[in-house]
Parts: sequence; structure tokens; C-alpha cells
Amino acid sequence: MSLVVTVEAECFEIAGGFRISRETRTHAQVVVVTLQDGTFKGRGECVPYPRYGESLESVQTQIQEIAPALQAGLTRATLLEAMPAGAARNAVDCALWDLEAKKSGRTAADLAGAGTLRPLTTAFTISVDTPEAMAEKTAAAAHRPLLKVKLAGPGDDERIAAVRKAAPDSTLIVDANEAWDQSCFEINMTACKAAGVALIEQPLPSKNDGLLAEIDRSVTICADESLHPGKSIDGLREKYDAVNIKLDKAGGLTAALQLVED
Repeated sequence: MSLVVTVEAECFEIAGGFRISRETRTHAQVVVVTLQDGTFKGRGECVPYPRYGESLESVQTQIQEIAPALQAGLTRATLLEAMPAGAARNAVDCALWDLEAKKSGRTAADLAGAGTLRPLTTAFTISVDTPEAMAEKTAAAAHRPLLKVKLAGPGDDERIAAVRKAAPDSTLIVDANEAWDQSCFEINMTACKAAGVALIEQPLPSKNDGLLAEIDRSVTICADESLHPGKSIDGLREKYDAVNIKLDKAGGLTAALQLVED
């Protein structure tokens, strides 16, 4: 039986909403790809990135256009050349991994050479808001070991201080989503140091992050938006101490594993 490719959009409400420096979301818009060969079914999903010009419609169109090639035997390796990096390729790639795992009777982690899986601590996100509102949300989550604090630029020093006061025992990581500039960079960095922040994610716009190569990075600086879809990490080594590898940006698990090797 030939491969049946199904593409659907799903919508999930985000409890409490989700706000970062450049947007606010109340729902997660998800594209789901299903590959069925008659016996086994592989499933993958993605969330389009408006930051990179993606939408539900554009991602679904990309996947529908590649469907004939999938039915003709397109593999994960050839997929990397057949589709550009991005959310659409991620959904297809993950569906191929899932299908391969089910057909082989092995886990995707085993196929990927990940070794024995173990529990990890994940971060609970505090959306950007006023210092008072963020402190209130943080207090309700202060029992959690790891909090990810979304920031917005000017005034972040007050936000950071308020969050730290509300959660004195939690490990804090912060994510500015490119919102800092010369007017607030130093004061926000100082506030992060004072609050014992463990990691700062993408403080500056990706087109203006050269400053990071010139400063004493006493707090770990992590790249997100500066790791553009389909790009290598080579140009980031002098500016960042870590990178946030996201499957939707890398264009799937296959490409993400290659980034890890780099």
C-alpha cells in the first residue's frame, strides 16, 4: 500500500496566555502530519514561526507540495535537500522518525543514538508583564526548581528583581527575545548578575549581537533567534556560550542532531 500523507491544523488554548517582547498568544496553532503505510502510522507536528514569515497556511502548503515525493520514497536524508529548514520540514521529519521507529520496533531515541533516556527538569515560563504581575505569577510557581522569565527591554531590571524576590530558591533563566539595546543592556545585565540568573537567552537582536563578543560574559549567554533556520553555529562561537536548538527552526530532529555534532 502506498504511503498516505495527511496534513491537519489543530488549535490548543494556552492556560493563562503567553506573552513575550514581540507578541501575545492565547492559543497554540499546530500543524500535524500523519504518514500511514497501511500498517504503521508516523506522526509529527510543528508550530509555525511568524518571526520567520511562517503561517499555518504556508506550512501546510509546503507539506502538501512534498507529499508526492514522500509517497515516492523520500527519506529523512533526502528531505534535508528537498525542503528548506523550518517548521514544515520539522513536522515531516518527525513523522518519518516516528514511522521508522514503529516499523522497526525500536524507540526513536534508540534510532537516534541518544542512549538511555532519563528524567530532566524543564523550565516553567513566566510571561512578561509588569513587575507586580510577574511577581504574583512567580509566587504561585515558586515551588518549581527552574523558572524561565520572559523579558521586554527597558524596565527588565525591576522585573528581574521582583521575580527573584518572589522565588528566592528557584533557578532563574531569562529570555529577552531580542528586546534589549544599548539603552538598557548594562543595567539589565547588572540586574541579572545581582539576581543570580543562570542564563540569559538572546538579549540583543540577531542583527546587532556583535557586542556580545566584546563583553565579559559572567552570565551564560544563549543564542536563539541568532541561530537562524538552516544556519550553522560557526558564526556564534565568539558571541554566545550556548545555543537553544529548536526542532521547528532546525527543520527537524535529523538537522538538530547535526547541529549538536557541530
